[in-house]
Amino acid sequence: MTPANDSASAAKFETQAAMLANRVKKRFKHLDKRFAKQNIEVFRLYDWDIPEIRAVVDWYNGHLVIGEYTRTQTIPEWLPEMGRAVAEALEVPPQKVHLKERKAGKHGGKRYERIAHTNRKIIVSERDLKFYVNPWDYVDTGLFSDHRNTRQIVRDMASGRDFLNLYCYTGTFSCYAAKGGASSTTSVDRSETAIAWARENFDLNGIRETGNTLIQGHAFDFLEKAKRSRQTFDLAVVDPPSYSTTRVRGVDFDILRDHPALLEAVLGVMRKQGVIFFSTNHQDFEPRMDRLDVAEIKEITPLTIPEDFARKRKTIHRCWKITV
Repeated sequence: MTPANDSASAAKFETQAAMLANRVKKRFKHLDKRFAKQNIEVFRLYDWDIPEIRAVVDWYNGHLVIGEYTRTQTIPEWLPEMGRAVAEALEVPPQKVHLKERKAGKHGGKRYERIAHTNRKIIVSERDLKFYVNPWDYVDTGLFSDHRNTRQIVRDMASGRDFLNLYCYTGTFSCYAAKGGASSTTSVDRSETAIAWARENFDLNGIRETGNTLIQGHAFDFLEKAKRSRQTFDLAVVDPPSYSTTRVRGVDFDILRDHPALLEAVLGVMRKQGVIFFSTNHQDFEPRMDRLDVAEIKEITPLTIPEDFARKRKTIHRCWKITV
């Protein structure tokens, strides 16, 4: 609760909690039946839609993940109050409510460190695929629902292609590509945890190990080795973090600065007429792709943003289709 002697804050929090709960309840009623028909169990219910309520609310098959976009003047009691109101409105028990702080910027590479060590996962459906998510231990749960449409676009193009998934995280794009009939998938991520998680998702969806390779390593290192060994692809997804730092080597990556070099390196392992889907969620991203020697660069952001992520205030991500 709010500080006992701060009745003004208490009243303000109560009003905001009621507004948020009302908005989320209406949104859930609108989306739940529609997504149930598509067997989609993870979707967004709210994202800072009311300026003074700096929250984001996601539904995970009976669980709620509720985040606050924190700032220096954030009051610790605010988020639990919002969580309680939303949970009551949707009749979700407290043990299935997960509160998270979302921080903007680099924060010395500590933006989203592990916040718990339960190692618990639940299974959620997205169309005819299933994925493990962990709403307890990390701010990011293992499934980026804003790329639900992009995954389907990749699946529709994957038949007979050799697919590269750079910064693969938990391998969801690779699962879609494999289910779409890709000749092979290669998934690369520097995180051992992510690669193990991707393997679990492969197993969950009946995707065999043969022809579906998981590689723990750095993207630029992999691309260099692949080029040396003349390994090539004709479909790729490149969805890097906005910032990252390699502790061992002290190498940092900044998407604003480094995306031209990254895409040049990816082009070095792509076949002619191959397609790269490049995406970023950096809110101030400015593309510098004019020097890439490719057939076509087309921004396809509107096609890739699902209904539940469409917002006037901000675009959850941007996405380009690059034809080699």
